[in-house]
Amino acid sequence: MEQKLVDDCFYVEQKKYGLWQSHHPDGKGIITSLTEEECVRATRYYLKMKQEGAINENVVTYSGTVDGKL
Repeated sequence: MEQKLVDDCFYVEQKKYGLWQSHHPDGKGIITSLTEEECVRATRYYLKMKQEGAINENVVTYSGTVDGKL
């Protein structure tokens, strides 16, 4: 599918099932959305917040499994 360069900063493209995804020039995904307009808007906001330091990239993930016998 065709990629569009937005603001000389990130790409958006339509993916499978009609979803839109933005990604960095190196291919790392940023945002997935239902429409192109929403994808561009959300990506611009995300990158602005990241630039201002409001987004913490060091996220802790948790497992949803229970170990042991119930």
